[in-house]
Amino acid sequence: MKFKLESEYSPAGDQPKAIQELTELLSTKDNPQKYQTLLGVTGSGKTFTVANIIQNIQKPTLFIAPNKTLAAQLYNEFKEFFPQNAVEFFISYYDYYQPESYIPSSDTYIEKTAKINQEIDRLRHKATKSIFEKDAVMVIASVSAIYGLGAPDSYFQASINICAGLPIGRDQLASALIDIYYERNDFQLDRGRFRVRGDCMDIMPTYEEELIRIEFFGDEIEKISLIEVGSGNVLEEVSELRLYPAKHYVANLDRINEACVEIEKQLETRYAELRSIGKDLEAARLNQRTKYDIEMLREVGYCNGIENYSSIVEGRKAGEPPPTLIDYFLKRFGQDWLCVLDESHITAPQLKGMYNGDASRKQTLIDFGFRLPCARDNRPLKIAEFWEKTGQILFVSATPSPFEKEVSCKIVEQVIRPTGLVDPVIHIQPTKNQIDDLLERIRDKISKKERILITTLTKKSAEDLSDYLIGINVNARWLHSELKTLERVELLRDLRMGEFDVLVGVNLLREGLDLPEVSLVAVLDADKEGFLRSESALIQTVGRAARNSCGEVVLYADKITNSMQKVLDINNDYRTKQIAFNTKNGIIPKTIQKSHDNSLLTSLSRTAKSIEEIVADELASQNMSMRDLPKVIKKLEEQMLAAAKDLEFERASSLRDQLKKLREVAGEMKAKK
Repeated sequence: MKFKLESEYSPAGDQPKAIQELTELLSTKDNPQKYQTLLGVTGSGKTFTVANIIQNIQKPTLFIAPNKTLAAQLYNEFKEFFPQNAVEFFISYYDYYQPESYIPSSDTYIEKTAKINQEIDRLRHKATKSIFEKDAVMVIASVSAIYGLGAPDSYFQASINICAGLPIGRDQLASALIDIYYERNDFQLDRGRFRVRGDCMDIMPTYEEELIRIEFFGDEIEKISLIEVGSGNVLEEVSELRLYPAKHYVANLDRINEACVEIEKQLETRYAELRSIGKDLEAARLNQRTKYDIEMLREVGYCNGIENYSSIVEGRKAGEPPPTLIDYFLKRFGQDWLCVLDESHITAPQLKGMYNGDASRKQTLIDFGFRLPCARDNRPLKIAEFWEKTGQILFVSATPSPFEKEVSCKIVEQVIRPTGLVDPVIHIQPTKNQIDDLLERIRDKISKKERILITTLTKKSAEDLSDYLIGINVNARWLHSELKTLERVELLRDLRMGEFDVLVGVNLLREGLDLPEVSLVAVLDADKEGFLRSESALIQTVGRAARNSCGEVVLYADKITNSMQKVLDINNDYRTKQIAFNTKNGIIPKTIQKSHDNSLLTSLSRTAKSIEEIVADELASQNMSMRDLPKVIKKLEEQMLAAAKDLEFERASSLRDQLKKLREVAGEMKAKK
């Protein structure tokens, strides 16, 4: 099946032009260019544009986002755009992860600890399965895409193809499943397990939500059915399917034995090196730890920290990159696929920085006898390896960095918004009497029931200005990083609803705020060059006023810096194009109308109460007393698991924190008894 975009909207504004240009560039067969950039202003519908491009070029796509929350948002959007296609999700599957490390200054060794989210692990397995089985596949990933994963050759070769009429017996298939890390459990059927009942075998793959039932007639498969887990109803009968391993990392016993010999050789060499430079303690430590791991590998085929021996087990040479999700694309599609870097000005540097941080931590472990030198080959890709392995790349950003601009064959601009909104007017005002000028503008906006954002350089100045405004009867609040996430959510909601009029903050006001009611953004100390007043930061800040038809920005400065001048030039250029387009097409810009009942804000704000309020509300609503607190805890646990399954990570995290406090309350009650 090909990519088929489904949407009630048609491309508008600059979208048709951007879609056509990028489609042509990415469809070129002769001498294709690797890098392209979509420069789309805030609110121009970049995601919809990319969806149209993917439908046009019909190429498998890997979409990398800078964090898992944005990845989840994009995953949901693309699932809606392509409901009939394979849109998959691949992020780090850890709810909690503390890497193995050693701090020499305090002689502190920190063991690796992690908690795997089973639902995300399922989605990761589903992603690799879809890559092998679907031509029209899109994977939404985080930077987890450049970390080591089992080799695609081993993963695919270990899979088992079954069909009705296949001459294989029940016990023979059970043995084959155990070889690819499935566990037999006839009482509790979870992911990665199977059970046997007479001539019937039920298998719960790591990548599906329904189980597979195989019925045998003697030493032959008679029927294969897909079964709904909860009800046991038959969903579908299939004639053939492929069973993939329960783990991405697959190694046969012969290879494990060969690897143990190689590990012993490296241990012998490294042990002698450490002794020769007087590190007897480190040598003894390494000898003890590694020999224990070798014994575990030989006995059970696995050991804690086996990833540190992955290069030896996989037969890679020292320094060679590990297989990653990208290698699954390469195995299936060669170089004929598209890689999209969303918010590329953040994502590209993030990809570049992963290797160095990991290498430093690993080298310390090696130097002090905790790991063999082969551990450094269990690593993320170097940035040069990433560029080499990927197919064509599309950078997507409102503020592409010099790197994207330099390497791209073409920068395709998406300046005209489908809504007809134009970029806000930018005013330059001197710092002398700036507060008086600002107050006059604030009162004018308040009289029109519009909202105001003010950015400062420090947390203290944000608090001081907010206090001053409150002192002269301006309803204001401050916002900075010391506020908890849920408190920030409440502030933004209250600002939109008109509970107060002015929000004062630092760099938290630059990105990620969708506030159509804001018609004035004031930037204090705009001429103080630096991270918070760079070209990129100022463009993002100006964009906060771009969703209101009366949007204005005031930069308070005594000189025009290079960054300010670039922003002014870009702003004037964009406004000229936008106004000309609106005039030609008879478009009257209108402020975006957006419900206050944003689903994310609503779900998060529901958890913003104190523990006492939560307990009181829950008990009162169900006519319970404090002795029923365990029931409340159980209910919140269910909500937390449901939120994690629905990829609402912030809500799940908040519920987890609440549960911790509720359990403390329950513990205190038990202690009093």
